[in-house]
Amino acid sequence: MLTIYHAPGTRSIRVLWLCHELDIPHEVKTIPFASPYRASPEYRALNPVGKVPAMTDGAFTMFESGAMVQYLLDRHGQGRLQPVPGTEAHAHYLQWSWFAESTYARPIGEIVNHRRAFGEAGQIPAAIEEMKGRARLCSEAVDRAIAGREFLVGDTFTAADIMMGYSIMIAERLTSIDGLPNLQDYWRRLAARPACQKALAA
Repeated sequence: MLTIYHAPGTRSIRVLWLCHELDIPHEVKTIPFASPYRASPEYRALNPVGKVPAMTDGAFTMFESGAMVQYLLDRHGQGRLQPVPGTEAHAHYLQWSWFAESTYARPIGEIVNHRRAFGEAGQIPAAIEEMKGRARLCSEAVDRAIAGREFLVGDTFTAADIMMGYSIMIAERLTSIDGLPNLQDYWRRLAARPACQKALAA
């Protein structure tokens, strides 16, 4: 049985969303984000730095949401939700999937970590604003890329939209996507998908 270790609001949403899009049977083990369990030897055996998500598939263990998404696509997708490998469309699929995590989500995650480490009184406003500025550049880039289209890669929903959807969600919560109508409409379309709704409700 596929088991996903999940904390509400975290990148495990991507993995659950994909499972619901592809109707992949799975079990969810919910971990409170602040739980000491994430620092336990038991959980560190699943994710060596105690981050969420982690995933087991029988005796096989994985961490990193983007890697999990690709593994599940390759194992269960039967060609769905990703273009044919080796094509330009697949290259763009990879580009936006990796951008969503390594470029877009990174400064937003740094805001969360900064606030957690320093608390309300110890925050450095200039540092927070710099991180928000980097996130805004990413939001603007996606706003331009999605203009006149439904999804990131052609006119077809792919897992790149799942990867990006989570990043837009946290950008909306922790920075601002005001003044970016294409991005806002895109996120509304993604958030309305039943599979996304199920993942967000988990």
